[in-house]
Parts: sequence; structure tokens; C-alpha cells
Amino acid sequence: MIGLTGDEERRLVLGVAKSANDNAWRERLSAAQARSAMAISQLHGLPDVLARVMAARDVEPADASQFLEPSLKTLMPDPSTLVDLDAAVQRVADAVSAGKKIAIFGDYDVDGATSSAVFAKYLQWLGLEPVIHIPDRIIEGYGPNGPAIEALRADGAELLVTLDCGSTSFEAFETAENLDLDVVVIDHHQVGETLPSVAALVNPNRQDDLSNQGHLAAVGVTFLFLVGLNREMRQRGAFQGRKEPDLMALLDLVALGTVCDVVPLVGLNRAYVTRGLAVMHQRRNYGLTALSDTARVSGKPAPYHLGFLIGPRINAGGRIGDAALGARLLTTEDPMEARAIAERLDQLNTERQAMEAVMLEQAGAEAVLAMEERDPAVLLTGSEDWHPGIVGLIASRLKESHRRPAFAVAYDETGKGTGSGRSIPGVDLGKTVRKAVEDGLLEKGGGHAMAAGLTVRRENAAELEAFFNDELKSDVEAATAHRSLKVDAALTGTGATLDLLELLERAGPYGAGHSEPVFAFPAHRVSFADVVGNGHVRATLASGDGTALKAICFKAEDKPHGRMLLENRGRNLHVAGSLSIDTWQGTPKVQLRILDVADPQKTRV
Repeated sequence: MIGLTGDEERRLVLGVAKSANDNAWRERLSAAQARSAMAISQLHGLPDVLARVMAARDVEPADASQFLEPSLKTLMPDPSTLVDLDAAVQRVADAVSAGKKIAIFGDYDVDGATSSAVFAKYLQWLGLEPVIHIPDRIIEGYGPNGPAIEALRADGAELLVTLDCGSTSFEAFETAENLDLDVVVIDHHQVGETLPSVAALVNPNRQDDLSNQGHLAAVGVTFLFLVGLNREMRQRGAFQGRKEPDLMALLDLVALGTVCDVVPLVGLNRAYVTRGLAVMHQRRNYGLTALSDTARVSGKPAPYHLGFLIGPRINAGGRIGDAALGARLLTTEDPMEARAIAERLDQLNTERQAMEAVMLEQAGAEAVLAMEERDPAVLLTGSEDWHPGIVGLIASRLKESHRRPAFAVAYDETGKGTGSGRSIPGVDLGKTVRKAVEDGLLEKGGGHAMAAGLTVRRENAAELEAFFNDELKSDVEAATAHRSLKVDAALTGTGATLDLLELLERAGPYGAGHSEPVFAFPAHRVSFADVVGNGHVRATLASGDGTALKAICFKAEDKPHGRMLLENRGRNLHVAGSLSIDTWQGTPKVQLRILDVADPQKTRV
């Protein structure tokens, strides 16, 4: 064994030190977590595999019962703990009580669309008809802008509420102030010490906010705000003689925005998604139901459906079509309109996929050349031929392929570029982008640790790449020093049952910050493997007793693990992946989503 310590050697799973994807397979549980798993199992009478999954996600034995039943009542803080929330509640409550016209300004992604829909539906329950403005990504760009605010004011808006944006909109809000239009901001993006002058700015990532809710998506913050607003309206007697708004009915939208904004599914977020998926299963929202049917979502809704089937279709409107389609879809009370919008979004998503394929081929070639010539810590690619609405997807693909932060930039004819970046765990991209703005390398920019947006001049691209390299090289090297796949346990095809999935579901839902369990299947024969769909590899694995396990390897036709499957039909391979339920014609079956593959004869280096 070369290059691994004794402790690392003991923690290898199936002896895999070098897989097809160049990963070492390691036990997810540390020694301390293994002891915690034993305590969870013994104290609460839980099966060992469930206890291991929980302990590996840092659940303490004393918290196991609460973890298995995440409750909004238990996990939701008093909304007033967020800075400025009470001021925001008072300002909006005054406008509602006076019947004033409220304008909503949302972002053009799923988080913005769901935030806007949640707030709008609440106001509609109170008898108001708010107007929603979602900016055009290309014409207006991100966030509030002067011309849009002027138009909303001219249309009679007496209060502007921005959702999932606004924390850095200094110039736009000067326009609002000059027009005597009050502004309330509800956001979650990282911000500096200086904030715009508005009536209230609610953002758990404000530097002076100590609520410890910075992990929430904007829609999660918006829901907290509505809880506070509903409390205030109740105290004002607004519900006397009529039924209160059903806030719980909005949790399907809260779950959708939370999953699609890839915030950690821990704490309150996990409760939001758990409860929201149950509401979604009731098919109460016409738009969400129509889009689910159009996307051919089958079985019980799961985070996978939200993140990979429903979310991309809503985003397609903001990327290459009408940015307002998503919010309209999620607020409509007309089933026919919902069906029409859902079909339009599905069509736009197909068009987006075709554009993405062309852009990705170009960006991939540019990235490979940069790796060969400079090996930069952060990939920075760009073109005048790219659509600015798709650059975030390209950045994500490059990040996955090269395992380092990546930006993709779409330049216009003047050399002005609109870019989007995606990062890897351990590398704070948003903070670095804000520093680049402060240093004058960017016209504007900001975001989260894992995702950021920027505006850059073409002539500054090389200097910006050098800046990223200087700032992040050590962080990227540390984050990528040990390539590994964390494995929760070893299984056989015989053990991969619906009962097991039902058990594991108790520790879900899984997503960002709360990863799906990964299982290793030792020496299973690849009895079938072929390419299906858009470069996916479908396979059938056979355990030693002949039990067949259906498997899918997404977008892997040209990836090392996909090629290994295709080239080893009839041979035994170690396979690792996550289990899910595949419902076909109403019949649920277990399916393995393959993440990595290893040759049993070539696992050690």
C-alpha cells in the first residue's frame, strides 16, 4: 500500500483505494460516530443500518427521536429573532390593513419564484391583489433596477417588497426613495457591513443578525416572515369572522425553493422539506401539479423530483424565456392556465437542453486547454456566443468534471460579460467574488459560498483568473487533496429492498448538507449494460445468489465509471451508489443510482 496511513487503510471499503473515478472508497463513519451509532441503536431500538446513517450525519443519541420526526413547531424559531423582521411585519401589516397596493419584486430562479408565489398567495387570502415583477435576466439583470421600480410606482404600487434579492441594491432603492416608495427586503444572500437604506431589510446573513438561520433559502425566510405577519394580523383582529390563511398549505412551495436553491437540508430546512413533500403529494397547487404531470413525476414526491425534474423546468423560463412564467404558474387558480404554462416551460426546458449541449462542448474544450497550460485553481471560461441564462449550468458541469470551482461567462458585443460560478465544499466563492468587486476587477458580483454571479469586462478576464488563483489556490488544493467516496455500508442486491428504503426514508429527506446514503455492492456481475436517453448508462447487476438489481448511471456514457460498466459486461465489479424507488406503471421497484465503479482486481495502488 502506497501513500495511505494505517488508519486510512483500515477505513477503506472493499479495499478500493482507486476507483474508476479515481476515488478511494472510505467508511463514512468515524470511530466516534460508530460508537454513537451503537448508542442510537441500543437506546431507541433502531436497526443498525438506520443508526449508522443517522450517526454519520452527526445525529446525537439524545436527539435521535426528534431527528426522525422533524417538527416545524420544535425547529422554527420565533420570527422576531431575525433582525428587522418586526419592522418589516409592521410596515407590510400597515399596507395590508389600509388596502394599499403591494408590488413584489422577485428573483428569476426557483427560489425567487416560490418566494414570490408564497407571499402573493398569502396576500390574496387577505383580499389583496399584489403585482409580481420578475426581471428579465438579459434585459434587466439580477435584482431591483430603477426603470422597473419607476414602472411599478407609476402603476400604483405603494409598497415594494423584494424577495431573494435587494440586499445590495443601493442605486435602485435611491430611485424608490425619490419616488416616495417604501421598500421591504427579504433575502438570504451574503452581504457586507453596508446595507441600502430601506424601511426594513430581513436577511439572516446580515452581519448583525444572530438568529442562526443563515442556512435558509429565501423562500424559507419568506415563510418565517409570513408567520410573523400572520401573528400580527391576528393581533389586529384581521381574522375575526373568517378563517385564517392556511400557512401550512404553502409548504409545498417552500420545499421546492429550498431544494432547488441547494441549501443544506438540516434543521428547519429539513422540516420544511419533510412537511412540504407531504403537502405536494396532496396535489393542492394547480401549477405544481400540472408541472409534475408534464415532467412525468411518478410515485411520492422526493427531493430528486424537485431538484432534477420540476426545478429545471421553472428555471427554463428565467433562463431563455419569460422569467415571470414560474411565479405565474405557482400562483394560478386556473387548472387550464396551469396546464398551458407547464407545457410552455417543458418546451423551453427542451430548448435549453439543446443550447446547453453546444455551450458545454465549447466550454469543456476551453477548460481542458486551460488545465493543460496553466492548471488554474478556478476555471474561467467565456464566449460571445453563449446565452447568459445558461452559464450557471455550464459552470456546474465544469465544476463536476474538473473538481474545482468554475465560472462560465457570456459576453455581449461590447465585451461586457455576465457570469455564474459554482464551487466545491471548502471553497467560499461568494466571499472571493465580493473581494474582487472591492478590488475593482468586477463591475458587480456576489452570492453564496457555493454559487456566485458576476459582471466582468472581457479585457479583465485574465487578471480575474489570476486573482482567483491567488486567493483560492490553497483552499482548492486542501479541498481536493484526498479524493474519496464516502460509503455508509456494504450491501448485496438481495438486501436492497423496498423495506430498506422505507427504513432509510425515516432519516431523510436527503440533499445538500444531508447526503443520501451510499452503499457499496461487492463483486456484482454486470449482466447487462447499455446507453439510454441522453448519455445515461442503464445496467443490471446480479448478486452472488442471482438476485437482479436494476441500476442507472446518469450522463456517464463518456465518464470513466460509465465506460467501465459498458466494457465489462459479464464480469464482476464493485459498484457504489444510492438507492431509490423507480415506479413503473404503478409498481414500485428498487433502483440503484450508480456513483462509482471499481475493478476488484485493480482496487489498490
